[in-house]
Amino acid sequence: MVSHNKRLVAALAAVAAMGMGLAGCGSDTANTDSSDGGKVTITYMHRLPDSEGMTLVNDIVAKWNKEHPDIQVKATKFDGKASEMIKKLETDVKSGEAPDLAQVGYAELPEVFTKGLLQDVTQYAEQYKDHFASGPYSLVQVDGKAYGLPQDTGPLVYFYNKAEFEKLGITEVPKTQSEFIEAAKKAAAAGKYIMSYQPDEAGNMISGLAGASGGWYKVKGSSWVVNTETDGSKATADFYQQLLDAKAATTNPRWDPSFDASIKDGSLIGTVAAAWEAPLFMTSSGGTGSGEWQVAQLGDWFGNGGKTGPDGGSAVAVLKNSKHPKEAMEFLDWFNTQVPDLVSQGLVPAATTEDAETPSEWSTFFGGQDIMKEFKTANNNMGDFTYMPGFSAVAAKMNETAAKATDGSGKVADIFSDAQTTSVDTLKNLGLSVSE
Repeated sequence: MVSHNKRLVAALAAVAAMGMGLAGCGSDTANTDSSDGGKVTITYMHRLPDSEGMTLVNDIVAKWNKEHPDIQVKATKFDGKASEMIKKLETDVKSGEAPDLAQVGYAELPEVFTKGLLQDVTQYAEQYKDHFASGPYSLVQVDGKAYGLPQDTGPLVYFYNKAEFEKLGITEVPKTQSEFIEAAKKAAAAGKYIMSYQPDEAGNMISGLAGASGGWYKVKGSSWVVNTETDGSKATADFYQQLLDAKAATTNPRWDPSFDASIKDGSLIGTVAAAWEAPLFMTSSGGTGSGEWQVAQLGDWFGNGGKTGPDGGSAVAVLKNSKHPKEAMEFLDWFNTQVPDLVSQGLVPAATTEDAETPSEWSTFFGGQDIMKEFKTANNNMGDFTYMPGFSAVAAKMNETAAKATDGSGKVADIFSDAQTTSVDTLKNLGLSVSE
């Protein structure tokens, strides 16, 4: 099993090699609240890459400050891990030194909420709701209340080598589960694979695929309601189990060198991936198939009518002790809709206010396709999925169980039954009420 940290380190290393950025989560420390003669100062902590060739966060903020003399923003970058960020935010909120705004991963937001670190800003968020795709917007909510705005997103899409598909006589990406499995068997007979089963991505990718047809976690009254064994989960398990039984999918972990090798040797010619993986995938390929790869929407392979789900991405949340939530949200809506600047940071923006332009390096690899347009379509086709507090423990268990299905010692369906048990146990261990 590959740890979440290794996943993140591998991703960041691959992106750094390309001089591009990957979405992160936020943290650092700054003075929260000061106002002089009507001027309000807002503090914002982030973990964006800020690498060479990007529009730096401080430069983006400088544009805002020039145009809004009465609402000045100070941005600070935190270089630690997401887990360190959460610990620091908890300490800073208690001491009254936390920032107004902090970048938080969607999967971590419920945990930060449960710790009492966030402020309900629904009354302000509602006026900006239409500026963002509905799926990402739902991820900044807990029990129907909003705690910030989405910044970037990771809708799941399909990467495939069009030229290799055509050599096999597969003229288009299969639309249904049965068509896909038939095509996968045909490809496998020729030593090619149009799907990968990634055991180390079960908690991220497979949860997103299964959850696209209906969320797993809801809050009813004061209790959490858990159901990870939905019809979507069963359809997802059936899809992958059929591929594994037919030996028609690769089983290399995503963040293992063997995955990169399967692309470089030309055997893996199609896979589900998060939108933010585009630059990482290019690095993994070592240039193999450059100009031949394409991005497509998911077919109706997982019993969800072709909807997609989330894998990664982050929001910016308003922290509990911000004294200026209205002004903080005004700035946040502006910042999170600075689409070209966010794309320069390597993000796939959640904003729908402006079309993101595909970077030239990406366009070259993906055969001149405007893949940012595909990502926007996927954003708008994302099902509503809410994470629970402590989801990292659920994801770790899912990865562990998923690995057993690769050698036949377990079944893909076990991933979802173990997710159910671990979800309930984790919530109870956090002292939260669970409706059975």
